[in-house]
Amino acid sequence: LKRIKTGPYLSGLKSHEKRVNSIFKIKKIAKQELGIMSKRDLWMLGIGLYIGEGSKTYETIRIINSDPKVISLAIKWFRDICKLETKNITIAIHLYPDNDIKKCLRFWSKTTGLPIKQFRKTQIDRRLDKSKMKKRKLPYGTAHITIISNGNSDHGVNLHRKITGWIESVLELI
Repeated sequence: LKRIKTGPYLSGLKSHEKRVNSIFKIKKIAKQELGIMSKRDLWMLGIGLYIGEGSKTYETIRIINSDPKVISLAIKWFRDICKLETKNITIAIHLYPDNDIKKCLRFWSKTTGLPIKQFRKTQIDRRLDKSKMKKRKLPYGTAHITIISNGNSDHGVNLHRKITGWIESVLELI
């Protein structure tokens, strides 16, 4: 039995198609406007990321987010701009009871390029007052990237002070 697409259904379909095409065109223009990212662009973008998602706790360097692309950006910034090695980067995953722990650890290891041995204890949020509406909203939980010095203060305390100096300088320039 073939259904004829007429009336409001067809109108809704055309509206949806028009919206999808508009989004595609606008994003294509935005990508062209951005162009190629320089090292300075990455540096400034990382500072902005740290302002929004970084730990402000004294001498702790940490970025927390659930978006894999944001976490990948943070890792790239720490490696390329802060000159950190993989051994200086640790990760802890915050999950919920409906997350598959092994699947999430594999996902974040692949996303970050960090070996499982550098993962810290996984936290599972078992609070009873959590809304059931939030189930499955974070399929891989939240990643907590933390920098460790491994005995080198330039990768610990001094790096934290440098990052806060960058932040203060950027905010003074605005």
